[in-house]
Amino acid sequence: MKNKSLFLLIGLFVQILVLHAQTPRGPIVVSPKVNADKTVTFSYLAPNATTVLLDGNQFGSANVPMTKNTDGVWSITVGPVKPDIYPYGFKVDGITINDPANTYLFPNERFKASLVEIPSDSPAIYALQNVPHGTVTYEYYPSVEGSTGTMVIYTPAGYTKETAKKYPVYYLISGTTDTEETFWKVGKVNLMLDNMIAQGKAKPMIVVMPYGNPLARIAEQTGKDKPSDVMSRDGEDALKRMKLFETDLITKVMPYIEKNYRTINNRDNRAIGGFSRGGGQTLRTAFNNVDKFAYVCSYASYISPAEMDKNFTNITANPAKTNKDFKLLFSGIGTEDFLYKGTTEWENYLKDKKINFKSYITDGGHTWMNVKKYLNETLPVLFK
Repeated sequence: MKNKSLFLLIGLFVQILVLHAQTPRGPIVVSPKVNADKTVTFSYLAPNATTVLLDGNQFGSANVPMTKNTDGVWSITVGPVKPDIYPYGFKVDGITINDPANTYLFPNERFKASLVEIPSDSPAIYALQNVPHGTVTYEYYPSVEGSTGTMVIYTPAGYTKETAKKYPVYYLISGTTDTEETFWKVGKVNLMLDNMIAQGKAKPMIVVMPYGNPLARIAEQTGKDKPSDVMSRDGEDALKRMKLFETDLITKVMPYIEKNYRTINNRDNRAIGGFSRGGGQTLRTAFNNVDKFAYVCSYASYISPAEMDKNFTNITANPAKTNKDFKLLFSGIGTEDFLYKGTTEWENYLKDKKINFKSYITDGGHTWMNVKKYLNETLPVLFK
């Protein structure tokens, strides 16, 4: 009994020594904190930093100095901020980082911003609501040049139960440096459709979100350096990359989807859309494959009149046929978008050629806040 008591005392003593030897934890940081008045408090623990700046320029807070307290936590409160979803980050002694207290990240190849959602007083169309929800699935598929492709698939509520039902498909492509995750993690297309379908505003559909940069994926899987971003959106290199994506979509993605999902396989039940580079890929793929898609949605993108005259006379030579072929040709752009001028020039070109299209011009720039506006305009009219 004495030996047992001695061992217990020694064990307790060792535990006390270990606890004292452990590095003390710093303060628990909660960030971001969205306040009732729509202001937002951002915090970051960095006791040894000289300067910490908040970089949230999409809600008007570009490189704003934060204040350090005695615990080494830097904080700032900004706003009130208009309800939406915004990227932000911190600049710590000149180094840009995301918020380590926030697991909600922007999926992008070049930057890893954190995201903050400012809720509206009444639920936004992209907010999580008490309605039947669809399913988001990750898929691998055999892609171009022997690579393995990745994509994200949304299937509507009821897909797994109504096993005899087939659905139209919307192929939806993200922008430059975005990934196959961006349209659902930032664009919230899954929640938008959940809500719209429940409200009778949109038809149940499958949404296929492929990765838009197969050349980079091929390089990664063959041990080569990732290709740099193209500088010109309609230069030779950009057009080659877009053609590679078109080949991947038409010959690899679509056959995989139509084999493995219950789809209605005709042009009247296929739509294609995309943002920025994905919009350029959308237009070129659709114009080269008029037999495949009846609905075409360009979000902040265009094709120059010179390229239209060179490569797409099939679209402009017979406007009556084109207007019959496309049930929807949509062009959305923000007045502060750096692609506004090119987009409006393309729209004027279409007018001169008597090509019907739906123009949607909003405020704001080249942002995912505007992408949700474009989705809100187009999802309800697809496949109607």
